Amino acid sequence: MQVQLTPEQSSFVDLGIQEGRFRDPEEAVQRALAQWEKRERARVELLASLDLAEQSLDAVERESYTSETLHELVASLQERGIARLASTC
Repeated sequence: MQVQLTPEQSSFVDLGIQEGRFRDPEEAVQRALAQWEKRERARVELLASLDLAEQSLDAVERESYTSETLHELVASLQERGIARLASTC
């Protein structure tokens, strides 16, 4: 497979090589793809978790939320999401 980089991308890769972060353009592209794959896996896991949560909500009786309990729920979900993303990076 051959990949044609834009001049800006090529300059960016060249800079990484000059700074010693990569041996060659192939390594730079491989690392970029590895990061993309890692983020994609995390995204797929998050979507699967959301699907499971939705199914779980559909399977149980719904609760009524007050403004206070809704804020607590949102804060809890944010904390769990941040922790999960941090563990995948």
